[in-house]
Amino acid sequence: MAASGKLIYLDNAATTPLDADVLEAMLPFLKDQYFNPSEIYSPALTVNASIKAARSTVAGILGVKSPEIIFCAGGSEANNLAIKGIMEKFPEGNIIYSAIEHSSIRLPASKYKNQVCPVHSDGLIDLNQLEKLINDQTVLISIIYANNEIGTIQPLAQIAAIIQKVLQNRKAQKNNLPLLFHSDACQAGNYLSLKISKLGLDLMSLNGSKIYGPKQSGALYRSSKIDLEPLILGGGQEYGLRSGTENSAGIVGFSTAFKKADQLRPKESIRIQKLRDYLIDELMKLNSSITINGSMKYRLANNIHLTIPDIDNETLIMQLDFEGILIAAGSACNASKEQPSEVLRAIGLADSQIANSIRITLGRTTSKVDLQRFLKVISKYIKTLPF
Repeated sequence: MAASGKLIYLDNAATTPLDADVLEAMLPFLKDQYFNPSEIYSPALTVNASIKAARSTVAGILGVKSPEIIFCAGGSEANNLAIKGIMEKFPEGNIIYSAIEHSSIRLPASKYKNQVCPVHSDGLIDLNQLEKLINDQTVLISIIYANNEIGTIQPLAQIAAIIQKVLQNRKAQKNNLPLLFHSDACQAGNYLSLKISKLGLDLMSLNGSKIYGPKQSGALYRSSKIDLEPLILGGGQEYGLRSGTENSAGIVGFSTAFKKADQLRPKESIRIQKLRDYLIDELMKLNSSITINGSMKYRLANNIHLTIPDIDNETLIMQLDFEGILIAAGSACNASKEQPSEVLRAIGLADSQIANSIRITLGRTTSKVDLQRFLKVISKYIKTLPF
């Protein structure tokens, strides 16, 4: 760790630290309120009431009904439930997803008839191509709200309008097959509005560990008009869609984190975006050949993804780690497999450029002083390139 002793964490897209208020809300369910919420004696009913309150909190923020919230063990499970839950109901149907989806979308979608919609070089979905890909058997479209690697924010409302136009045409042709719209919104909770009515979604995945909640917590919003095939069969918890004794602490922690993220979002988004833009400007001063990946206009407030010619990203990450600064090469899922990023390939980067790319994601603990120290440290390595 650095001589100052302070760890500077700049990988908030991978996970966020547990908020103190969230931990406090969870502790009773990890100690005294350990009862199974399905039982009928009074302590269990108290736990059950807390879960109902958590569900109501999440539903209220999204502007939906409480039974439309299905608590899951994180975003990957929510994504799998959405994809498999629909596609198993329509075995002859097909799914369309974007070329920059998380692997928890791409892999389950690959088990069914599927089409991949390309994106532009800034990561924005090609709306014309999307419309052309939709055919009479398409039952599901899954487009990530904000990309976990490059931070590009997708125009979900515009996609929803395309879907509605297709559904009107189907009605005229007496094609009663549904065309449902899902979005992986796991990265969006801290910085973007999640009101379902404005986004036009039928399903949406959420992840607690990205919003200062506990890991392995999250939810799937599922419109009440939709019938899903469950992933887990058993006691029928979560409206029959996610059997198993409820993770009371995780559910309460997730809802607490979700509420706090919604409350902090307006001011925190402005603060973080100012820090992000400051850091980008200073990095460009250090090396004018740096390129920023992803859209600058439609970008998460905390995301910086850049390519620095002639660096080796793994070496740089290890050097910064030695100095007490933590950044990433991209998705933690890809990093663990040592595979080039599918997202960066999809926006046109060659493997050599991918090896020169890093991701910096800011968070609530990030200060300008932290970024000044990061700039001072990274300048040493950029000036001594190539490694």
